[in-house]
Amino acid sequence: MEPPPELKRNSFPSMNFEAEILTTPHDNSELYTIPSMRSLTAEEYVEAFKSFLDHSTEHQCMDEFNKEQMPHIVAGLGPGKSTISVLGVGSGTGEQDLKMIRILQAVHPGVFIDNEIVEPNPQHVAAYKELVKQAPDLENVSFIWHQLTSLEYEQQVKEKGTHKKFDFIHMIQMLYRVEDIPNTIKFFHSCLDHHGKLLIIILSDSSGWASLWRRHRDCLPATDRGHYITCSGITAVLRALGAQHRVFELPSAWDITECFRDGDALGARMMDFLTGTKNFLGTAPAALRRRLRDALCQPECSSTRDGRVIFSNNLSMIVVES
Repeated sequence: MEPPPELKRNSFPSMNFEAEILTTPHDNSELYTIPSMRSLTAEEYVEAFKSFLDHSTEHQCMDEFNKEQMPHIVAGLGPGKSTISVLGVGSGTGEQDLKMIRILQAVHPGVFIDNEIVEPNPQHVAAYKELVKQAPDLENVSFIWHQLTSLEYEQQVKEKGTHKKFDFIHMIQMLYRVEDIPNTIKFFHSCLDHHGKLLIIILSDSSGWASLWRRHRDCLPATDRGHYITCSGITAVLRALGAQHRVFELPSAWDITECFRDGDALGARMMDFLTGTKNFLGTAPAALRRRLRDALCQPECSSTRDGRVIFSNNLSMIVVES
């Protein structure tokens, strides 16, 4: 009998942790190649994000905030104006934008709403436009889409020298992906008109994400280029700017049970969203998969209800005055 083929050592120098695995060729051929880890493309992110929304209470949490707090927040916008200007930054497919616009319509009946959107993902922009096309109750609302990142929009505004002012600006779950968070907040805060308000929705410090990023950051692959920031990081920036603000904390949950089932397509998409990595379960070293799954099970990240693993997705709604 021939001796087994020599074990080959492969390293993954691009990752932000030391990960080495041993791989054995399936036969006497070339060394078995493990696919490399990479970030999600814009299209892949859309699919992974949908799996998150479908199994979390993220939007229900925002709906509760819209119902309980938003009417009071927008009541004082644009006093005496016939038009209220709104800017959505990182608006995605527009569902939340349109909910807030309808609240504005109810609180300010008869007032025209000038709505601009900054969103870099072309699929999201297309979906948003289709949503508007199908809505029968937006006759007093105008829409302008800027298919740009927030930084590109900021650069464009500064180059043109036309610093338009808005009565209401919202940045929902998007600050994780900007290059410079303090300067981004400073710029958009400067875009507020008198009596204007900036709404920032970000993950709470009580969320499982906060704990995962704080205690188990080395489990996350380097392909996730996002900033690990939660509410306290944002409020620190606002205090440095001297910006008056209030924080509303709302509970939210995400059922991640399928993440722990090998071969489960839904679980694979969830892990892709969680790590920002394409086919994480198929390309990450086994040791990394185990460590991340173990981290997700920790009580500071998740709880177990009726045999399901429920990840804490608590949100902070930060309302900033002009």
